[in-house]
Amino acid sequence: MYNLTEINIYPVKSLSGISLKNSFVEDRGLKYDRRWMLVYENGMFFTQREHPQMALLQPIIEDSCLKIFHKHDKTKAVSIPPKPDSESEIDVIVWDDKVIAQTYSEEIDKWFSDTLGFKCRLVCMPDSSERKVNPGYAKTRIVSFADGYPLLIIGEESLTDLNKRMNVSLPMNRFRPNLVFSGGKPFDEDLWKYFQIEEVKFKVVKPCSRCVITTTDQNTAERGQEPLKTLATFRNQNGHVMFGMNVIPESLGEIKLGSEIERFL
Repeated sequence: MYNLTEINIYPVKSLSGISLKNSFVEDRGLKYDRRWMLVYENGMFFTQREHPQMALLQPIIEDSCLKIFHKHDKTKAVSIPPKPDSESEIDVIVWDDKVIAQTYSEEIDKWFSDTLGFKCRLVCMPDSSERKVNPGYAKTRIVSFADGYPLLIIGEESLTDLNKRMNVSLPMNRFRPNLVFSGGKPFDEDLWKYFQIEEVKFKVVKPCSRCVITTTDQNTAERGQEPLKTLATFRNQNGHVMFGMNVIPESLGEIKLGSEIERFL
């Protein structure tokens, strides 16, 4: 038996995540997940890959309002209104995709620029903006500002297996999953094709290739060699290290912690 043990969202791409007891699955993924993003002044996105200090910015959602504070200094905080202050739209770049995004006030941009140490802008994805998932896996599906797919799922047993192979034990937040489950054997998720939580159906599309973000301590922003060093010894596929599976929703609805996950071949 498989059970849902974590539901996580990452409202601003590459900042810290929020653990939830329940969430609504939308076309783009979980509600609020990666609907905001930070970009350079030219509209190009950036992540913890280049700026590990992004891990120290913690979002919370209160009454549909987004608030960001610094983990080590909670007096450094900014509130983001549910809708941008301005009606301006710009083109932003996420990997190979050009996406229409809405901008925020200069005051909000200045807070992020001062906190991170370089000039940047906060943008959000309006409902009218449709960024397509890789058509090789899902021709009609859309995605938020996530790297490529609406959701990521990992089994607890997979992390347990990995930690047994290392000299250090790492938490699940290194891998930034949306869904975590208990039960089964290590890497069972590799074999999944379809699964269902509550009334919501999902399709597993491909393994997730891991990057340097996994080596970043999400509480200190310090970097090491693990888990990529160990993963490369037994989870290497054509030069890419794989851990976790990318998922797209096949239907919409609410999911809750503790729910049984029904797997379909």
